[in-house]
Amino acid sequence: MTLEQVIQQAKQLSALEKMRLIQAIAPDVEKELIPTEIKPRRSLWGICADLGQAPSAEDIDQVRQEIGLGFEREDI
Repeated sequence: MTLEQVIQQAKQLSALEKMRLIQAIAPDVEKELIPTEIKPRRSLWGICADLGQAPSAEDIDQVRQEIGLGFEREDI
């Protein structure tokens, strides 16, 4: 039986029978839509692991100081 044939048969049902048909089919459709295999999510701690170690506070301070040297005002 094709989908078109099923649709034609369903259209011949009364409103109550259509509701019963939907109630009978809905659980099967819902089961098919729910993924059967849930993939574990990557930890947020490990997302940047391939980037290596983070810069130290001293490194950050040194870069900030170097950047600030380029913006010194001579008219002060």
